Amino acid sequence: VQLQASGGGSVQAGGSLRLSCAVSGLPFSIYTVGWFRHVPGQGREFVSTLSYRDRVTYYADSAKGRFTISRDNAKNMVYLQMDNLRPEDTGVYSCATSARARARDLYEYDYWGQGTLVTVSS
Repeated sequence: VQLQASGGGSVQAGGSLRLSCAVSGLPFSIYTVGWFRHVPGQGREFVSTLSYRDRVTYYADSAKGRFTISRDNAKNMVYLQMDNLRPEDTGVYSCATSARARARDLYEYDYWGQGTLVTVSS
């Protein structure tokens, strides 16, 4: 199983980025893919996920109204559109897969990809 996150970069506050996660090596359509952010000294925290079963979306409170998660089963891709970015959104964003439809906790995710760095300046 391989996951590859991309799309990070440096933006000013208020800007936008679109992260992509390419997944291979498992039956993508029956796996949930979530996004997590790692900030040194603060650990890894949940950002967003989209249930493979019913397409229900979940967001961290800090992401609600600004981030949008989506997936394309035909391409084995998951996206995270991040708008109105804030300096506190800075971190390494990783995607991960879970066999649980509505997984939101770290322990529910089995496979992780390398992250992509997002830096938001004020």
